[in-house]
Amino acid sequence: MNAPLLPAFPRERRIVKTDEFSSVFNLRPVFRTAHFVLYVRPNTLPHARLGVVAAKRLAPRAVTRNTVKRMTRELFRQTRLPAIDCIVRLSRPVNAKAGPATTAGLRRLLHAELIQLFDARKLPEAAP
Repeated sequence: MNAPLLPAFPRERRIVKTDEFSSVFNLRPVFRTAHFVLYVRPNTLPHARLGVVAAKRLAPRAVTRNTVKRMTRELFRQTRLPAIDCIVRLSRPVNAKAGPATTAGLRRLLHAELIQLFDARKLPEAAP
């Protein structure tokens, strides 16, 4: 019998509640790139958690929003971070005239920006 599949991005690694999002958003942004803003707050958990906000007005096509979220989650999974809550927010339109985020050039650009965001050397340390 096959072992049950574990979720690729488990719920305990996500920020899902509105008050959790609000408590992180109340802080100043830690880092900005051309398209993203990163908010960070230390947490008391043994791992980091992620929330992603991709507004419809900045990425009108669902395929674009989903691509941004998928890329963000994948890089978060691959990066070793201290016990912090991270929220990545899309801050500028990603496909106003350039086409959807599924184009290879735009995907590379967004991927490079997300790598800059999750650079652990620039992030604050976790709470003791």
